Amino acid sequence: MLATLVSSGSRIFTGPLHKHTSFPLARKFSPSAFGSRFSVRSMADSASSPFKKIQIQREDTKFDAYVVGKDDAPGIVVIQEWWGVDFEIKNHAIKISQLEPGFKTLIPDLYRGKVGLDVAEAQHLMEGLDWQGAVKDISASVKWLKENGSKKVGVTGFCMGGALSIASSVLVPDVDAVVAFYGVPSSELADPAKARAPVQAHFGELDNFVGFSDVMAAKALEEKLKVSGIPYEVHIYPGNAHAFMNRSPEGVNRRKGMGMPDEDEAAVQLAWSRFQSWMSKYLSA
Repeated sequence: MLATLVSSGSRIFTGPLHKHTSFPLARKFSPSAFGSRFSVRSMADSASSPFKKIQIQREDTKFDAYVVGKDDAPGIVVIQEWWGVDFEIKNHAIKISQLEPGFKTLIPDLYRGKVGLDVAEAQHLMEGLDWQGAVKDISASVKWLKENGSKKVGVTGFCMGGALSIASSVLVPDVDAVVAFYGVPSSELADPAKARAPVQAHFGELDNFVGFSDVMAAKALEEKLKVSGIPYEVHIYPGNAHAFMNRSPEGVNRRKGMGMPDEDEAAVQLAWSRFQSWMSKYLSA
């Protein structure tokens, strides 16, 4: 049975990280914890890729982004895990673009072309990320979607991207809705109590990244969102660990290599259903 932690207030059911702030994920795994290296399929750069590669300008810099979906559909910015723009985040973006009623998804490349092929590399990339700059990338991505056919735009993300998604609900005024998967921003980056866009968040009961995506972090997030006054939902999935949405063969093997062997397709489908309902509701014209 799947349990849910959801607000029950009067509203409908219904968070800057400094670039050197330590991350529970980075502390959890040693470089030897995930020894095998995975060959990452660069779907966005292949001839058969469904993605259109674009460049987005913000201030005095440009970054690559990958777009898929109907041109005039509501937009959703999809934020990477600590690995970078790899096969799994592209799988998620394609999945989201195909959900009813159809979405136009955009993945900003926060790592500027770099991808972590093992835990040590992913940790290094995440620790070197300019988090405030990443929020600016998200803001520029939202703006691009609104200037290119999407009347409303949401933000979603996974792990590191989940934390950045919640931060965008606080720091990016043009965001219309957020769905975050297993990640909460540091109070240095954003306070969820100041969220301005509706937030839905998903966590695994067995997630052990303390203070970032464990059950206590989820409950603390709920209390912050309750203060914000915006619509919100916080869902906890029993028997599931971190990154439970990653269901590709490569993603499943990678999770097993990191000590996360659980497979719960029912939880994944329920989370996608909740995601679809949330985004459809708040991004409808």
